[in-house]
Amino acid sequence: MVQFDANNLIPAIVQHARTGEVLMLGYMNAEALQQTRERGLVTFWSRSRQELWTKGATSGHVLRLVALRQDCDGDALLVLAEPEGPTCHTGARSCFFRDLDEAPVTSAAPPAAILGRLADLIQARRAATGEESYTARLLQGGVDRIGKKIGEEAAEVIIAAKNGSHAELSYELADLMYHSLVLLASQNLPVEAIWQELERRFQP
Repeated sequence: MVQFDANNLIPAIVQHARTGEVLMLGYMNAEALQQTRERGLVTFWSRSRQELWTKGATSGHVLRLVALRQDCDGDALLVLAEPEGPTCHTGARSCFFRDLDEAPVTSAAPPAAILGRLADLIQARRAATGEESYTARLLQGGVDRIGKKIGEEAAEVIIAAKNGSHAELSYELADLMYHSLVLLASQNLPVEAIWQELERRFQP
């Protein structure tokens, strides 16, 4: 059962539902939690303004609720959401874009979130012309063109491994992953289907 603190609030960590990237931390009271569940738009209690606020109500950068989870003690929430646009009020993708020395950090947390972001970018390239985008040319070429590239990249991965070069292997595997994501996009298969299949196979 959810446990609110002495101020009738509970911390809510927002995570991108598909990429796993941590986006922000907010606080909810009972009413904010209820509105989030009923409307499907993540809503918080503003401790500074002492009022409810729906994320993105003015900017349009809403957080669409996918799922809610509570921790083992029931005193913190994990909000899985689909963001529409940047989450941070600064325009950053995530509120967690600085290290402890105030230096900007551009990589996602967790780093594997880049796969989801890349899948999104590939989808966006569908609207581009072949002259504008290599990805668009691949998508227009269909399975034959994409499959040929995957075969080439797979062979280069094996060669890199036999060469014993970590840098070369990383580079070629990145190419193979990219072209594999393009193939998924061409088949209208979301990358989440792969995560679900892996989850199905390796559940303890």
